[in-house]
Amino acid sequence: MHTDRNIWKVNLYNKKHAFVYQYGEELIGILDPKPDELILDLGCGSGQLTDGIAKTGAKVIGMDSSEEMIQYAKNEYPELQFFVKDATNFQFKKPFDAIFSNAVLHWVTDNKSAVLSMYNNLKKEGRLVVEFGGKGNVETIIKGIKKALTDKGYIQNSKIEKWFFPSISEYTGLLEENGFEVQYAHLVDRPTELADHKIGLKEWVEMFGTSFFIDIPEKDKNEILEEVQKNVWDKCFKEGKWFADYRRIRIIAKKIN
Repeated sequence: MHTDRNIWKVNLYNKKHAFVYQYGEELIGILDPKPDELILDLGCGSGQLTDGIAKTGAKVIGMDSSEEMIQYAKNEYPELQFFVKDATNFQFKKPFDAIFSNAVLHWVTDNKSAVLSMYNNLKKEGRLVVEFGGKGNVETIIKGIKKALTDKGYIQNSKIEKWFFPSISEYTGLLEENGFEVQYAHLVDRPTELADHKIGLKEWVEMFGTSFFIDIPEKDKNEILEEVQKNVWDKCFKEGKWFADYRRIRIIAKKIN
C-alpha cells in the first residue's frame, strides 16, 4: 500500500527487490492461516504473498493502492481477487478473520486512519499480523539522499517526508488506543543485501524513492544518485556488496472491542 503514490516499476521490483516479499514468507507462518478463514493481504504489491496465503487453503483477498501492482497481480494470479484501495479508507462487505501486511505500513503516513480501517474490517477477536519499517529504518540512506539533494540545490525535495517509521511504543500505543490488544511486538536490525553489487543502492533509491525526484531533470537525477552512493558508501557497502540498513518492526495484535 503506497499512499504517497510512489511510481512503481513492477518489473524492477520483482527482478531486483524480491527480498521484500521473500522476507514476508516467514510472516505467513506466523499468521498461520486456516482453510476456513477469510484473510486480507493489505498492501499486497505484485501478489506473491497473497498467493502464498491462498496455497494454505484460506480464502484471501489482496488490496494495494498501486494500480500497476494490482494489474500485475491480476494477470499473474487470475484465480485470486485483487482490489485497488487505500489503506487509510477501505471497506469490504464481509469482515476478515485476519489482516496480514508485509512491508507496507511505513508508507502510510496517516497511520491512525489506517489502524481504524483495519479495525473496522476485522471480526471481533480477529487478528492483525504486520511487519514494516521501524524506528531508524534506512536512516543512513535517507540522510544520504537528503544531503545529495541539498548539495545539488534541490532544497524543497530534500525536505520531503515520505515514510512513517515508528518505535514499538508509538505503534503499539496507537493500536491499543483503537481497540486492539497487542500480543507481540519486536524491533530488529535487518541489514539487507541488494541484488546488484555495483549499482544496488542507486536501484534501491530509484525503486522506493521516486517522490524525492519530482521535477528534477534526468541528468541531475543521475548525478544525485551517484552522489547518494558516495554518501553512504562507508556504512552500506560491505565486502563488495551493497546493503540497505533496514530495521523491521513486527506486531501481532487482536481486535478486542
